Amino acid sequence: MTVTVDAGVLLQQLVDTISTLGFALPAATYWNAVSVAGAVSTGAHGSSLWGRGGALHDYVVGVSLVVPATEEDGFAKVVRLDENSSKDLLDAAKLSLGVLGAISKITLSIEPMFKRSVALEVKDDCEIEEQVLRFGSDHEFGDICWHPSLKASLFKLDGRAPLETPGGGTNKYRGFQPIPVERAEQSRRSEEKIEQDKDEWTLCRLSEMVLNSRVPSGNGYLNDGINFTGFPVVGYNNLMQTAGGCQDAPPQVNSDVCSWDPRVAGSFYHQTAFSVSLDKVKDLILDIKKLRDMDPSSLCGLSLYGGIYLRYVKASSAYLGQKEDAVEFDITYYRSRDAGTPRLNEDVVEEIEQMALFKYQGKPHWGKNRNIAFTSIRDRVKDLDRFVWAKSRLDPAGLFSSEWSDAILGGDRDGIISFHDHCALEGMCICSEDRHCAPESGFFCRPGKVFASARVCRYEGEEKAGGGVKPIYS
Repeated sequence: MTVTVDAGVLLQQLVDTISTLGFALPAATYWNAVSVAGAVSTGAHGSSLWGRGGALHDYVVGVSLVVPATEEDGFAKVVRLDENSSKDLLDAAKLSLGVLGAISKITLSIEPMFKRSVALEVKDDCEIEEQVLRFGSDHEFGDICWHPSLKASLFKLDGRAPLETPGGGTNKYRGFQPIPVERAEQSRRSEEKIEQDKDEWTLCRLSEMVLNSRVPSGNGYLNDGINFTGFPVVGYNNLMQTAGGCQDAPPQVNSDVCSWDPRVAGSFYHQTAFSVSLDKVKDLILDIKKLRDMDPSSLCGLSLYGGIYLRYVKASSAYLGQKEDAVEFDITYYRSRDAGTPRLNEDVVEEIEQMALFKYQGKPHWGKNRNIAFTSIRDRVKDLDRFVWAKSRLDPAGLFSSEWSDAILGGDRDGIISFHDHCALEGMCICSEDRHCAPESGFFCRPGKVFASARVCRYEGEEKAGGGVKPIYS
């Protein structure tokens, strides 16, 4: 069974509409306000190694593209691609970064409706390097939020339940709900003060509070759509698989907003996300643990944003997709609004970033990441040469390309990174000189502590305030 939708249809609109006809789309992004074409074009995904996987583009069985044409054809034409007559081009178009043409319609494979059952459990992280491999096999839509500094992990046990299972649950994830402008701005001011004071003690205490609140509150899951009374929460797939809410707040800036709304001085952060093949996941986690053990407080900042999200990504037929089954490590962390201002413990996150990308050959998420992540794409995706071939067929003049996409797809390192004062702070370069960091603020270019080939901006000024963290599980 399939459904064909216009490119601009929002994900929640799609899954709600097909649910009224008794159907479900198993894959979805965690944020429901993306357009279907946007999610497909950037490789956006949920979490699953089962079936077709958790990425929306792997459910694509047909695409209609508007591509450039000759004057005789009116300068534009519609090309319809499907699995039967044009699979070679479809495997390029299903994850295209928008450089093949303008997507007008997408056809997706769907299934009969089912319910989902979700429960959250906090565990110590002493065996997470072993648990993560089993967990993806045992739970179809499961994921893990790892909090290294707290030595704890939040496991989401998420799988199918029969339609007759009682429950009218919904997913109202708290991070996607509207909040008052003043609250968003006050939260940011508090975070900026922690950074300015290098106050690890407060940062670690706040991180503990965030994790400790997840299970008792339900983390946004509601048993009856109104109240949370305990796990498991069971509900129809379309009401459980994705979440949102703040995008529907009134447009007036003096009203409630998404915490990251750029019109107000709220959240501002980097997102680093990379997929590492299953056979390398254990060693990467062990390396991160080694880094954590050298300074247990150094990763508290990640827990403030939910920890390191571990999601499962299945091997894809898309040329720019995943070559093999993998775990994505998704890291969100504080970002200064001043490109020349360094971050607390930024060397630790930079070392994890470089370790994952260059030691473990991680594939960067197309819709996230800083420039340095895209310097060596060729060996990270399924078949870059085949994608470039398809691009030459559909848009030979490069009308839909840009200098940025040409640099990434062509391996033009000079078009991706640039060297200047403070360039490493924003991921515009990997430091090779102190000036690439912020020597005037006490941050200097130094080798990694675990991954010696890394070059990171490390603070060597006065001692950081407080420090020390009591693990959730000692």
